[in-house]
Amino acid sequence: MPPDSQRPVVELTDVPRKPRRFVFVLLPEFTMLCFAAAVESLRIANRVADKKLYEWTITGESEGADDSDAFVTCSAGVTFRLDGPLPELTRDDTIMLCGGIDVQKASTKRMLNWLRREARRGLKVGGLCTAGYTLAKAGLLDGKRATIHWENQDSFAEEFDEVNLTKSVFVIDGHRMTTAGGTSSIDLMLKVIADDHGEELANAVADQLIYSSIRTDQDTQRLSVPTRIGVRHPKLSQVIQMMEQNIEEPISPALLAQRVGMSTRQLERLFRRYLNRSPKRYYMELRLQKARNLLMQTDMSVINVALSCGFASPSHFSKCYRAHYNTTPYRERGTSATRLSV
Repeated sequence: MPPDSQRPVVELTDVPRKPRRFVFVLLPEFTMLCFAAAVESLRIANRVADKKLYEWTITGESEGADDSDAFVTCSAGVTFRLDGPLPELTRDDTIMLCGGIDVQKASTKRMLNWLRREARRGLKVGGLCTAGYTLAKAGLLDGKRATIHWENQDSFAEEFDEVNLTKSVFVIDGHRMTTAGGTSSIDLMLKVIADDHGEELANAVADQLIYSSIRTDQDTQRLSVPTRIGVRHPKLSQVIQMMEQNIEEPISPALLAQRVGMSTRQLERLFRRYLNRSPKRYYMELRLQKARNLLMQTDMSVINVALSCGFASPSHFSKCYRAHYNTTPYRERGTSATRLSV
């Protein structure tokens, strides 16, 4: 960061008299990156504008003995001292809820009730990383478009069918904001800054962050299939996309091959050459990966998990699961049960 004498300054002609206040609510085991990226974007906006455009406070459900010893620990083990307990807010405030690991457990009744109460005041509420789950649990995303980290998408979709879940980096729908986690906090805050004070300021903040590719709500959070699997074969990518989109009702290898204009034998050779496994095996691994996410992140019954992942019977599901993960779905559910309690 250059010294103050060398810093770029963006001249703003219409600056509100009162700074916009963000209330960052830290859930236990929140992801530090999503929080830090958001706060730093606001701090740099103030610095580049040479005006106090934004201010913020930090709150949450304290892990300390009393309010004078209020703190929350993030997933990296770093402890953050809170400015105070969950407050009463005004309509001009913006809540930014920061989530991370074990968000189900962090979504306590007290937190949900506080969010509902404050949302009724008409203020804007955002969920960073997995905090979209908490907003949905509070009923604040009903009928809204939203996003959440790709690892939590399967379980979220099963639990909140009234939410229009997308795979976007971030989503703003009315007074609700959600992000996919990680650096997507930067993209969201740059959008907020641009809406508040113009693109020039947002671009200047991005330059200070060395953030050269600003993403919009039209960008998806995961790498493309070719990049993810390290293979740039168009027909192989098409088949894998079809597999990922059809987990509950799997498509036969013969039909997959037909849809991309090749024979079943050609498809088999393609998978063997690039992925060292058959199409059937690869498809099975995708289905089992989704099943494991559902077992670890939801309280769905094992039978319903099996059905959601294209298995006709629990016994077949259990057999395949044990062969791949060396444990049964029931034991997997037992080891994760404590993390799913709310």
